[in-house]
Amino acid sequence: MNDTQPLSTSATEQTRRYRLWFALAALTFLPALRFHFVGEEAILPLTSLEMWDHGSWITHTLYGVNVQHNPLFNWLLIPLASTAGWEHGLALSRLIMIVSVVLSGLVLAGLARVLFRDTAFAAFAALVYITLGDLFFYRGWLAYVDPLFGLFVFSSIAALWLSAERRSVGWLIVAVIAVTAAFMTKALTAYVFYGAAGFVLLFRREYRRFLLSWPSLLVHLAMVGAPAVWLVGILGSSGQGGRMLHEVLLKLAPEGIGAYLGKLVTYPLETFLRLLPASGLAAYFLLKRRVHAPEPEQIHFRTALAIAALNFLPYWLSPQSSVRYLIPLFPLFGLILARVLWRAGAADVHTTLRWLGALVVLKLVFVLAAFPYYQATYRGANYQDTAQDVHVLARQFPVYSDDWTGAGLSVVTHIDIMRLPQSPVTYPVEGWNNGFLLTGIDAASKGTIVKSYKLGGNQLFLVCRGAACEPAVR
Repeated sequence: MNDTQPLSTSATEQTRRYRLWFALAALTFLPALRFHFVGEEAILPLTSLEMWDHGSWITHTLYGVNVQHNPLFNWLLIPLASTAGWEHGLALSRLIMIVSVVLSGLVLAGLARVLFRDTAFAAFAALVYITLGDLFFYRGWLAYVDPLFGLFVFSSIAALWLSAERRSVGWLIVAVIAVTAAFMTKALTAYVFYGAAGFVLLFRREYRRFLLSWPSLLVHLAMVGAPAVWLVGILGSSGQGGRMLHEVLLKLAPEGIGAYLGKLVTYPLETFLRLLPASGLAAYFLLKRRVHAPEPEQIHFRTALAIAALNFLPYWLSPQSSVRYLIPLFPLFGLILARVLWRAGAADVHTTLRWLGALVVLKLVFVLAAFPYYQATYRGANYQDTAQDVHVLARQFPVYSDDWTGAGLSVVTHIDIMRLPQSPVTYPVEGWNNGFLLTGIDAASKGTIVKSYKLGGNQLFLVCRGAACEPAVR
């Protein structure tokens, strides 16, 4: 039996208990499937709907404009939404993210079981990960692409680590496939996460020979070729590679020395807060010197810590970054925090479970009552009401939009679904003179204002031109 394992119950009973809590925690995400749009969630179902309408699996458009994003998520959503109905596009987008979070937890459990040779701890680590505050209450169900990106990035790191641990070319191939999928999901930064992990693993003498072997170098040569094939061979001269690189470089532009210094101070603190309650409990147990059990797998713990720290550093030092960009590291954070909590002993592991149980109850209050009330009374339900009103007013006339806010995108997504099989709303064509426009600024200069809509902190205007105005303004 592992020396750090709590001894009050058998390993089998502990494993069963932690797996049950993991399943209960995962189930608390499901009520979020019924929420209205939040933030910029409309981007994923809206771009997928436009790609489906245009019959394109390559060009990623928003309001008909090529926004040059990679489309792997859209490839997952389009078959599901076109079969179930586009009115379920948001719920299906969220479901993909929830499944990604659960799968990340399972990948973490598998990695932890191999490295620490303890099934109970592996289940506990997965539970700690899925209940990290930011993920559990918000990022884990929100229809932003980060959880899917995080799944692929962390899976690539886990597979790379396992390949080195087992000298397995098969796991290395899995790692390269996963990091390529991460790139096709979101950004070039997938390779930064992966490269930093590989750099740390090379410091392990027992790993170095395998990772620098010819089979490994050939597999990684194929990995380097994959984005080149996509950006040059398939997309050609679209400029998407330049846009993706430019997006990364923008994060390196400081807004001012004061703002940058402030960010250096607040970013680690914000990260710590978003990892509550596990981060708080681990810090408390460390400060009270209650983490006393020896670490039998010290080398693996230190490796995980080094990979997480090296990958954290660029986002900390970058003048502009968000904690949500760290989601690929959340499983590693969960592993590290779980190991500290585990080594505090049986009594403190039970204390952790009580905290996590209370968190599940609080989450149920949030998803079943608090957030639905917020959306019904302030922002969320009114997106669909606004779209219905615009749909009735627009009739057969074209509808355009130049509003790129989350509120505007949400309203347009509802309109697109209501107007099917008509083509989706687009950015206004030059010289448009007969139809309606949804806009958020300078409305009076763009046509006759038909109506205005208050959507939380946003104001959206419907303006008309030409024959569309005749019945609309009466």
